[in-house]
Amino acid sequence: MPETQTNLPDEIQNDPRVPAELNNNVFITTLDKIYNWGRKRSMWPMLFGLACCAIEMICTAASRHDLARFGWELMRASPRQADLMIVSGTVTKKMLPQIIRLYNQMPEPRYVVAMGACATSGGPFKEGYNVVSGIDKFIPVDVYIPGCPPRPEALLHGFTRLQDKIDKQTLKKVPWYQKEGGEAVPVPVLGPDLVDMRRAKEIAEKTAA
Repeated sequence: MPETQTNLPDEIQNDPRVPAELNNNVFITTLDKIYNWGRKRSMWPMLFGLACCAIEMICTAASRHDLARFGWELMRASPRQADLMIVSGTVTKKMLPQIIRLYNQMPEPRYVVAMGACATSGGPFKEGYNVVSGIDKFIPVDVYIPGCPPRPEALLHGFTRLQDKIDKQTLKKVPWYQKEGGEAVPVPVLGPDLVDMRRAKEIAEKTAA
């Protein structure tokens, strides 16, 4: 039986995300592209900063670098209206529970950018008694931007990498459209040290032993 001829571009016909029997379905592939294009061109970052990296983030949002060309110029003060969290600065153990609460209040789809050495790994304060060695120990991070602090150009590069990641997502596999849905990140408990409640059972067992 001869192969079915299509008028679709090669990059769509050879897309591994689309089953072979659906290669002729223009609607599925086109819907993904339109959906991803709209999301990556209308990101609303949350307006909050933690340390010196926040100054560079504010500079990036000013007129010189023109975030409006990416469609990202509208920064929101409420997490319920934002879909991008830029962790810009040192994450202290006292501040972490508030960051987790803000993250949980953001609607899906939501993304996280770890901006600078402190948010990525603790930076010069790594292993400090009051500093978390990387925000990715508690919430998922989509893009890491090295630097102390990174220049606005580095943050813009991180934005383009996030856009590339969004381009590769498909409606059939994104977690916020699955039946089970996403679970909220439990807020850590601040006592003599920071306790991740996801490891409460493990901590209790080691303590008993």
